[in-house]
Amino acid sequence: MAFDGIVISGLVHELNQTILNAKISKIAQPENDELLLTCKGSNGQFRVAISASASLPFLYLTSENKPSPLTAPTFCMVLRKHVANGRITRIYQPHMERIINMEIEHLNEMGDLCHKTLIVELMGKYSNIIFCDEDGTIIDSIKRISSAVSSVREVLPGKTYFIPGTQDNKFNPLTMDAAQIHDAIAGKPLTVMKAIYSTFTGVSPLIASEIAYRAGLDGEQPLASYSEDQILHLCNHIAWFFDEIRNKHYHPVIVRKGREPIEFSAVELTLYQDYETESFDSISRVLEVYYAEKNIYSRIRQKSADLRRIVTTALERNQKKYQLQQKQLKDSEKREKYKLYGELINVYGYNLEEGAKELLAPNFYDNNKEIRIPLDPTLSPQENSQKFFDRYGKLKRTAEALDKLLQETKAEIDHLESIQNSLDIALSADDLVQIKQELTEYGFIKKNRSGKKEKIKSKPFHYLSSDGYDIYVGKNNYQNDELTFKFATGNDWWFHAKGMPGSHVIVKSKGEEMPDRVFEEAGMLAGFYSKGRDSDKIEIDYLQKKNVKKPAGSAPGFVVYYTNYSLTIHPDISHLKLIE
Repeated sequence: MAFDGIVISGLVHELNQTILNAKISKIAQPENDELLLTCKGSNGQFRVAISASASLPFLYLTSENKPSPLTAPTFCMVLRKHVANGRITRIYQPHMERIINMEIEHLNEMGDLCHKTLIVELMGKYSNIIFCDEDGTIIDSIKRISSAVSSVREVLPGKTYFIPGTQDNKFNPLTMDAAQIHDAIAGKPLTVMKAIYSTFTGVSPLIASEIAYRAGLDGEQPLASYSEDQILHLCNHIAWFFDEIRNKHYHPVIVRKGREPIEFSAVELTLYQDYETESFDSISRVLEVYYAEKNIYSRIRQKSADLRRIVTTALERNQKKYQLQQKQLKDSEKREKYKLYGELINVYGYNLEEGAKELLAPNFYDNNKEIRIPLDPTLSPQENSQKFFDRYGKLKRTAEALDKLLQETKAEIDHLESIQNSLDIALSADDLVQIKQELTEYGFIKKNRSGKKEKIKSKPFHYLSSDGYDIYVGKNNYQNDELTFKFATGNDWWFHAKGMPGSHVIVKSKGEEMPDRVFEEAGMLAGFYSKGRDSDKIEIDYLQKKNVKKPAGSAPGFVVYYTNYSLTIHPDISHLKLIE
């Protein structure tokens, strides 16, 4: 995620087209570190959401309103006192910094025309909203920063505002041509990407990677590893990129991995060739959608954190147990040696001297090759023989028990990995209810004493294929069982990623022969909703539902089949339509 100078530039351009010369009709502070300005002008009414949150700072136009506290915070009251009904006369970004300045014209108590500046600094954990007089004196800020907190800059009433000098060694790329850009980066002992973002103001690692990609260079490689011609080519691409910004040629996008948003920008991100990219006509809309969707994924991860921890702990414990059982089984393989020793002593031990420590005997199972058998000198040949037979018998019983235990442990590992996959694809709190029930039923979570069952609201994913066939995807093991054995009919088609945890995918065949594309799309869904979703290629098993069987007493979601078809796909579902 990059709320960088490029995004700020796009925002400033958008704000100038919408709220410039508008009056601030309402000022609210819904959160301690948030402002909501309502602006009315010739272009209509707009709301500007501003956040100085350390974890999620933002500024964008929105249609959404937020409830305000009954008592307005101090900073909100200061703004209302000074600039309520003030007019926004200028909006600009100083030197490609992550800063937006709004100059506001208003009348003071004496009726004199005055000017104030609202400064929004979108700088990660250092984000702030600062209100200044026309001479640059700080009137107040949403976060007051004393010298005890920051040695770089105090942000307190009465102090003079200045931009922190953290980027004094950087250049403003909007004021430079290709030759000047070359002089700025040439010879730097850095990677291509780092050379770009450490040289120019407002450039994030994301944008640096994008520029390197457009120039056909690997951003992770040292700049020095490229020829002078290649570096000149790179500098031309940097200059062309900032020509686009200078000329206000923006292309707001959100990049998604599956349905989860992973990046946004005010420009096209060509380096994400293998991901879904959604274009917008407004950078504000990009930010509003991105943060809303990102919040959903963040929230579900927080809500599922306890369940994930339970599953991970149980999985690690079972994996260690499985490794130990495998080692014990391997150790038990030497039991045949003890059986052989016992037999050879019985055959050749009759003439052993008392107190003998070993027996040399021909192994009649191996072309009479001589074998050395260690003996306990305190025991008779018969007792030594019995001792080896006892060892053999014990290891044989151990091996038989371990075979069963290994199967049980492996089944438990498979079960836990399938639950882990269910957690990975969960999108809401409703999706977690059945997962929690499953963990409770199988003893991973203690049962609730109240005995009340939560209402099941979660339903399988429902997609529509390009050819109009309904495709259903289970979100958890209970849904997988229901889809396969209650919902699907015999001639419907069943899909699953081969040899790994994943969702059951059902295609309703309509009792007719389906086009090849339907099989491919169902395979893509089976791949995407499996543990192998990040793989480039996944093998998918598919067969008619009537050939899928469920062993008695098996865990939910577990099935067997003996004849199937296979296909290999890339798990890209960006073109598929999700109905619900």
